[in-house]
Amino acid sequence: MTKLRTTALLFALCLVAPAAAHANRQHEVMRTCNTKASDTGLSGAERKKYMSTCLSSARNAQQKKMKECNISAQGKAGTDRKDFMKGCLSAN
Repeated sequence: MTKLRTTALLFALCLVAPAAAHANRQHEVMRTCNTKASDTGLSGAERKKYMSTCLSSARNAQQKKMKECNISAQGKAGTDRKDFMKGCLSAN
């Protein structure tokens, strides 16, 4: 019974960890865009427009990186591909 609980806990952590990492990345992007908007003194509609553009460009950059990593990962499978993608996407 203890092995079953341990296995279930590990499985749950495997599901939550990637989501948490993504949430942390989104939070970091939002914080950066917010800081830049504050530094420029924008407010109201101008700030809203700036935030939209900033967040959109960050999202587009992440999608571009995903495409590049996918191309580089061609020929890899299973754990090798997963490890490669993790490293590629987290590299600056």
